[in-house]
Amino acid sequence: MSFNIGLSGLYAANKQLDVTGNNIANVGTTGFKSSRAEFEDVYSATRLGTGSKTVGNGVRLANVSQQFTQGDISNTGNVLDMGINGSGFFVLNNNGSLSYTRAGTFKVDKDGYVTNTDGTSRLQGYGVDASGKIVNGVLTDLRIDTSNLAPKSTTNVSSTINLNSTADVIDQTVAANKFDPTKSATFTKQFSTPIYDTQGNQHTMDQYMVKTGPNTWDTYTLIDGRNPDGTPVSGTGAVDPVPSTMTFDSSGKLLQVSTPVPPTVPPTVPTPAPVISSDLKITNWTPGSVSNGVWTPNGASADPSGVTIAMANTTQFNADTARSIPSQNGYATGQITNLTIDGTGVLLANFSNNQTKPIGQISLASFTNEQGLQPVGGTSWKETYASGIPGYDAPQTGTLGSIASNSLEESNVNLTNELVDLIKAQSNYQANAKTISTQSTIMQTIIQMT
Repeated sequence: MSFNIGLSGLYAANKQLDVTGNNIANVGTTGFKSSRAEFEDVYSATRLGTGSKTVGNGVRLANVSQQFTQGDISNTGNVLDMGINGSGFFVLNNNGSLSYTRAGTFKVDKDGYVTNTDGTSRLQGYGVDASGKIVNGVLTDLRIDTSNLAPKSTTNVSSTINLNSTADVIDQTVAANKFDPTKSATFTKQFSTPIYDTQGNQHTMDQYMVKTGPNTWDTYTLIDGRNPDGTPVSGTGAVDPVPSTMTFDSSGKLLQVSTPVPPTVPPTVPTPAPVISSDLKITNWTPGSVSNGVWTPNGASADPSGVTIAMANTTQFNADTARSIPSQNGYATGQITNLTIDGTGVLLANFSNNQTKPIGQISLASFTNEQGLQPVGGTSWKETYASGIPGYDAPQTGTLGSIASNSLEESNVNLTNELVDLIKAQSNYQANAKTISTQSTIMQTIIQMT
């Protein structure tokens, strides 16, 4: 019996050495989780129990459990290196077979899919719809789309404007004061805003502010120095631009903007009443360009809904006439310049036209019993009956951790502790070997007595 006890001790000590050695070997493995050998004693028993004087029958390996404690997050500078700061696992798909990992060393294959290091499995997440909205709930292979971002025509322009209430009135009934964009004396202030047509061509929209009386201002809107329909404003064949009139109350707040309805051919009878609103709207813009002094349409068009210029934030106070930086929602064609990943796992593509577009979101998996996962190599695990079914969601949801891009989670192996365990396992092995050697000496003594 003593031989069996000693042998079980040798086996246990050997397993402890194996587990400790494996931990030490993977001290530099990204996302590795250390293991711990767990043992239990063995007692011989009859059908009626062990009795009060039964001697133990040795030891046996009960389990090798993995310790899913957090590893240190270290910076790498590679955007597709990702560490999970908290709980959760990356989800990988290899031809329909799902596995789970904490090793965030990812790369892009020739088709643009995000894969693990050896390229055999694709990272799973959520895609985006045509409007760029994340489609949650359906896992898909994450892919980095490097195609150009199509242009968007301008539909809205907004800014905050103050018009100086003490500015001089320009009497436009005087011929010399008739509005002319080439003569600065005929207007009070000029504001320029870039806008875009349907092909992504940039145009300059100019707004000319003219104080016409106490609490009243006219604003003329030209595009590329011409009327929105392309007709010239000065020179031969010029067409006088039609202004919109802004009216303010005694406290300097905007009351309304009155815009005449553009004439039709043949003219509408009776003449339509002006449009009263806090916005200006351009509906007759024909994009074009000037070459050698000749303006021609460029083949593009304005947005079908027109261009709305928000004027509600215009005031008339005793301060300099000025405008905040304008915002408008159009842009030219963009080429992808770089990729960023935020803490929620959203992949953001940055384009040369200063636009940012989400192209996907990483999904993380969680398990009721992480200890029940089956290691399959490659720093990955598989779902088992003991682990329970996985739950999928976006990072920072519930107990799921956040994503640290440009970083990796290091192994959670504590090398100092492992070296101490190595010494203990070695001592255990030697001590158990000694019990076998002692038992052998006793048997030899007994044999010699017979």
